Amino acid sequence: MRQIITHFTDDDLYKFTMCCAVIENYPRTRVKYKFIDRTGTIYPKGFADELRRQIAMLENLAITEEEIAFMKRRCRYIPDWFYSFLKGFRYDRRWATVSQDEEGHLSVEFEGCWSNTIMLEVKVLAIISELYYMMTGQADSLDYGAHYDRSFGKAERLIEAGCTFSDFGTRRRASFKAQDTAVKAMKECQNGLKGPESFIGTSNVYFAMKYDLTPVGTMAHELICALAGMYGPQMANYLAMKTWSKTYRGALGTFLYDTYGWRIFSLNFSEDYANMFKGLRVDSGDNYKELDMIVEKYRSLNIDPRSKQIVFSNGLDVDEAIRIQKYAEGKCQPSFGIGTYFTNNFPDVKPMNIVIKLLAVKITESWPFYCSTCKLSEDHGKYTGDEATVRRFKEAMHL
Repeated sequence: MRQIITHFTDDDLYKFTMCCAVIENYPRTRVKYKFIDRTGTIYPKGFADELRRQIAMLENLAITEEEIAFMKRRCRYIPDWFYSFLKGFRYDRRWATVSQDEEGHLSVEFEGCWSNTIMLEVKVLAIISELYYMMTGQADSLDYGAHYDRSFGKAERLIEAGCTFSDFGTRRRASFKAQDTAVKAMKECQNGLKGPESFIGTSNVYFAMKYDLTPVGTMAHELICALAGMYGPQMANYLAMKTWSKTYRGALGTFLYDTYGWRIFSLNFSEDYANMFKGLRVDSGDNYKELDMIVEKYRSLNIDPRSKQIVFSNGLDVDEAIRIQKYAEGKCQPSFGIGTYFTNNFPDVKPMNIVIKLLAVKITESWPFYCSTCKLSEDHGKYTGDEATVRRFKEAMHL
């Protein structure tokens, strides 16, 4: 079977930006990740064997000079030393353990130095998603011409509604070609319409380079989860903001706040950080209630919420984005990161509901034990972590 990931930068920007922050601030930290399939998918026989082979093939990837030149031009906030690291970076199959039980359920775990294993998540999820459709025969039915037309139509509606949006669809795409087709369609739609730029970019660095777009993204929940495991959940958001501001000096200023819910984040969101960060990202909960709480918080700090960007990325489609746009007008600067709906929207094909989450961390390799961690977003169905850790974290935050 062909190699699925063939470009080093076929990955989301936030993996690179977080990797840089981890090396600068936590270079000796070790972590464990676990794959979670929320729908309990039964994978075809031999899936684990092929997945192991695909992960092994990542070892032949190396960043190119063209990719480095593009990132230096479009990602000026990343320090030059990080590209020296990337030039020498090679994947190692030994970081991942893959198995499949007799019923066909898939198990995937990563363990190793945080700055290495952090680079596996998005690529492995994209492999699992595309490989599943290939091995179940669904890939043969994907109509890319119709997919282009649907993607163009989605972009047209969003642009006409005044929405600012980007593609966030690498992790659960139907295929590399599906994301390529969607990004191409949206770029060509944008080029054909007059007015301000609405389709602002893609989270995927390779496609941003291919279509001369802005790579979009900052951080993921794993940064806050790791800090919570090391130092406790009460101050994890504060420590993450401190780490991020130290590394990027005010750039990449959209903070993902919902790892442990709004209440504990708002207690950590002091006036200095509220002013420093460009805005916040809503990734769980009720989009409208979350926005209202954000607006109220900014006003309590004597900050005009209309000066702040709020990025919505919680399972959106075009209709929901347009509804939020209308609700948010005059309250903030709304924008939208839309993922699976852009890159895995084919008739009769069900998108996968899969994630890889960081579940344990230790500050240095010399520690004899790991500290467990979890994620407690505004959607209880998206909690990750064992029951004891979830209970301990909720007690620590008085939830």
